[in-house]
Amino acid sequence: MLKAILTFDVEEFDVPLEYGQQITMEEQIEVSTRGTLLLKALLDKHQVKSTIFCTGQYALSQPELMKTLAEKHEIASHGMYHSSFDAKIDLPASKKLLSQITGQSIEGFRMARMMPVENQDIADAGYVYNASLNPTFLPGRYNHLDKPKLPFVQDRLWQIPATVTPNLRFPMFWLSFKNLPFSVYKMFSNSALNRYGIINLYFHPWEFTDLSAYTTIPAYVRKHSDRVLLQRLDDYITWLKAKGVTFITMKEYVEELKQKSNTI
Repeated sequence: MLKAILTFDVEEFDVPLEYGQQITMEEQIEVSTRGTLLLKALLDKHQVKSTIFCTGQYALSQPELMKTLAEKHEIASHGMYHSSFDAKIDLPASKKLLSQITGQSIEGFRMARMMPVENQDIADAGYVYNASLNPTFLPGRYNHLDKPKLPFVQDRLWQIPATVTPNLRFPMFWLSFKNLPFSVYKMFSNSALNRYGIINLYFHPWEFTDLSAYTTIPAYVRKHSDRVLLQRLDDYITWLKAKGVTFITMKEYVEELKQKSNTI
């Protein structure tokens, strides 16, 4: 059975700050919320579940929305804040906070911008899996060409890599989804599904809003935002469902892996 994991990093929209454009916290939350509501409606339309990695700061600002999302989707941690991180404080604090707000047991963590975090700190905070690995090379970000493309256990944690193409390790993440010709992205998806049996993709709600006002953000980030990108995701989910792909959460995937391996 072919499977797909759709994940969304629900966070403060701080991308303009990276490129020297000032934006208030209120606007950061508003942009992300606008995109989250659009995605919620799309996922509801298709009756598709997902995994939502949320920052504590965002959850505190939108607790009712997070409670509603938790009714159908897995909630996992994206740290306390998107622009700062203290492992010893933020890992346990975000886990506790998200659980209190949503009523879920928070088992997964993904670091902002897929930056490295000590596995020991994540495991000590009580998480079961770490979804912070993109096993590819992104200039200026990271080089993980030596890392496994499939899930593995390390330091008491399941490591769940984002999907890359089987041979070239071309990343299947959000930038590829919006910048590649749709036919090429579907071709890469077929290749990954045929090899792995599952694809694990990640996006951000702010991508699905109008980013034209944020002129300092590079064009390859602003491209195909707003309704254009939402329609592409709509078409992509429809295409996957026509192939018989089943949508699962990352927590469900980890449970399957644990049963198969008889490990943690």
